[in-house]
This record gives sequence, structure tokens and C-alpha cells, in this order.
Amino acid sequence: MSTIRRFRAMDMFQFNNINLDKYTETYGLDFYLSYLSSWPDLFNVAESSSGSLMGYMMGKVEGKGELWHGHVTALTVAPECRRLGLGRGLMQFLEDASENIYNCYFVDLFVRPSNKVAVKMYEDFGYIVYRQVLGYYMTDGVMPTENAYDMRKALSRDIYKKSVVPLKHPVNPEDTFFD
Repeated sequence: MSTIRRFRAMDMFQFNNINLDKYTETYGLDFYLSYLSSWPDLFNVAESSSGSLMGYMMGKVEGKGELWHGHVTALTVAPECRRLGLGRGLMQFLEDASENIYNCYFVDLFVRPSNKVAVKMYEDFGYIVYRQVLGYYMTDGVMPTENAYDMRKALSRDIYKKSVVPLKHPVNPEDTFFD
């Protein structure tokens, strides 16, 4: 049995096993703390009945006008806890908050195309590849880089689903920022 709860600063001392996956981006403590202070309701963990962390999700809201959206910054589940529905539960939590609290138009995320398991999972959750972002990820901290898929899911506020009409051409990372 597991529960989803808000991330606490002390959780940073427990989540190293979750970050071991080669597809998981690991950030500095200041980055995690900035999310915790800015979007505490969108930074959540899945916790076992014994109190160990099984996974976490960092999210935020950003954009203006019809680009107002929820964003998944990181979603990862410990290898031994995968295929239990924890990723779906964490995603649902962020989607519900984006829709019902923040009144967003869509939710988006970036994923490595080589992470085929994650791409398939997001597609199963209703996300589409909106665009490809060239050179978004560094490989092993040095060149060459890997592209990213910007995947999106429209929420009910986007009545005409304009946010999920795929772009036909790739973009550069600097073209992904929302003012």
C-alpha cells in the first residue's frame, strides 16, 4: 500500500534510490527547494506504508493566456516500485490540480525519445507528441545531446484542443520558454 503526499524538505535525504535511473534528471538541492517553496502542492511523493519513498513528481504552472498550463518537471519511480500504478497516481494528482485549482489549458512534459517505456506510458495517459525539441538533453554530461519530445494533454478549459495540435517542425530549447 502506498499514499501520495506533499514533498517535505527532509525527503531529500531519502530519495537517492529513486534517482538512480539513467533517464532521471538529478538536480541540485537548491532546485528542489525552489520547487518546494514555489509550488508545494505540485511536488509530491509516493510513500510506502513503512515510510520509504517509492517515487516523486515535481510540477509547476506557467505561461500566459492560452499557454497557461501545468508542467511535469520530473516524474520518477524507484525501479523496484514500477508497474504498480504510482506514476499514474502522481500524474493524476498534477492533472487534477492543473485543471481544478489552477484552471490550466493543458499539461506538458519533456521526455527522451529513447525512453520508450515512458513515452508509451504517457501516450497511454492521453498525451501526444506536440513537438520535438532539438538538443534538449545532454548525454552523460557532455556532447552529443539528445532531443526531447514535448508531450501534451489538453484539459477541459481548452475546448477546441488547440494546445495539442502537433507542430510539424522541431524547435530549439530556447523556443520552449513561456513568458
